[in-house]
Amino acid sequence: MTAPPIRVLIVDDQLLVRRGLSLILSPDPSFEVVGEAENGAEAVTLARRLRPDVVVMDIRMPVLDGVAATRELASTLPGSRVLALSTFDMDEYLVGALRAGAYGFLPKDSSPEDLSAAIRTVHAGDAAVAPRLLTRLISTYVRAPHATRPTATGLDELTPREVEVWRLMATGLDNTEISRALGLSLSTVKNYITSIFDKLSVRDRAQAVIAAYESGLVTARRVTGNPPTG
Repeated sequence: MTAPPIRVLIVDDQLLVRRGLSLILSPDPSFEVVGEAENGAEAVTLARRLRPDVVVMDIRMPVLDGVAATRELASTLPGSRVLALSTFDMDEYLVGALRAGAYGFLPKDSSPEDLSAAIRTVHAGDAAVAPRLLTRLISTYVRAPHATRPTATGLDELTPREVEVWRLMATGLDNTEISRALGLSLSTVKNYITSIFDKLSVRDRAQAVIAAYESGLVTARRVTGNPPTG
C-alpha cells in the first residue's frame, strides 16, 4: 500500500517564500501542502484546524514569532512537528526553537532535496539537524554575553560512561563515530543514548546537545571565519 502523503503547513511572513516552498513540495506526491500562514499566531490557528504532520516554520515573524508558535504547537499539538527555518546558519532564535520543541532546523538557502529530506526526517520523529551544524549554532549562542545557562535535570543519574557518550555527542560525533572512539558496538551506543535521553528528560539529539552546553559539560569554542550574512 502507498503511504499517505505528508501533510505540510508552510509558515513565513513573506508571500514569495511561502509560494516558493509550496511550488517545491507540491509536485511530489509524497507531500500535500495543506495551508500557508504568514505569522505564528495564524500558524497555530491553522494547525489546530488542519492538523498537519509537519509545520515548516520561519523563526523571525511579526505578531507571534516562530519560537513562541513552536512552543504552543509542541504543547498542544505534538503530532504537528515543527521544522524551523532561518536565513542565518547560526541564530539564537533557532536554539530557542529547538528548546521549545522543534524537531529540526534548516537554513533557507538549503536545496529542495534537503528540504524534502528534512521534512521526511521530522515526520518520522527524528531530529533533522546535522550534528556539526548544531554544534556550531549552539557554540555561537552560548558565547553571546546575554546567554543564560539553566541547569539540566537528571545529571546525577548519568553513569560515567553515559556522560562520556553525551560529551562526544555534544562535540558533533554521530553514533558511528562515538562507537569507534569508545570501542563500543553501534547497538550499545544507541542504548546509551536512549538512556541519556530518558535521564535528562530530553526528546532527541538536538535537545541533548543543548543540555550539554547549558550544563557546562561542553565548553563552547570560538568559531573561526566570517559570520553569515543575509
